[in-house]
Amino acid sequence: MIRTVAIVSKPGRDDIPVLLHYILEWAAEHDIRVKIDVSTADYLHRADGMDRDRLPEECDLIVVLGGDGTFLSAARAVGPRQTPLLAVNLGGLGFMMTIGPDELPAALEGVARSAFKLDSRMVLEADLERDGEVVDRYFALNDIVVANSAVARLLHLEAYADGEFVCGYRSDGLIVSTPTGSTAYSLSAGGPVMAPDVAALTLTPICPHTLSNRAVVLPATAKVEVRILDGDEENFLSIDGQVGRHLEPHDRLRLWRASHTVDIVQTNDVPFFDVLRSKMRWGER
Repeated sequence: MIRTVAIVSKPGRDDIPVLLHYILEWAAEHDIRVKIDVSTADYLHRADGMDRDRLPEECDLIVVLGGDGTFLSAARAVGPRQTPLLAVNLGGLGFMMTIGPDELPAALEGVARSAFKLDSRMVLEADLERDGEVVDRYFALNDIVVANSAVARLLHLEAYADGEFVCGYRSDGLIVSTPTGSTAYSLSAGGPVMAPDVAALTLTPICPHTLSNRAVVLPATAKVEVRILDGDEENFLSIDGQVGRHLEPHDRLRLWRASHTVDIVQTNDVPFFDVLRSKMRWGER
């Protein structure tokens, strides 16, 4: 039963107010409570907007109005709570968004009848260690990236899987990707496309300084360690392209499959490869 719905909105969109009023009317008709984030409150000229990190508390569903960036922000706010996300694409590619604005009415009615399925996506969990101490923990739906932001500066890394040495990297960086993230940065760096239900993760080097350095696919059970061997203040850690911090030489990043997933509401059955062909023009000449 859906009793409380939260709304997360991308700012600066002229088409969002109409959708918001429709959602509010639908919620009132079904006696559903609505919570809103700050961006949504701005559209409605209200003062009860909440920080996204607090929004998922006691919610049964989150409606995301925006693109992939807004979706990733909402997923990060949900964290281990596993509150389902209904994603309405108002962006450009919107690869993770499941419906368009014209499909929203039917999707909401399906939600009201509990006539939907959940697409559970793998999440990466990571600890950043410095001088033997864990200084931060992160969760990523797409990818975790170690890179050097300076121009023409190679980063020296080593990767291990379940304690076994994989290889050393002289490259612009390294992407550790989930199946969901395989169609994001990892794909641009030459990594493989993985179906969302594949239990695996990839290590994809960014512009490696050797022709033999290619992406490696590991089982989802693998415990990965990335060691930063050298570098400077330009070394950077990025989580889903949204959260980041500077890295120091000899930092260690330990990554594994999180115990929770990100659950995406699916009100229609669209095969993954149909999405790949339509949104990324897969296989076209």
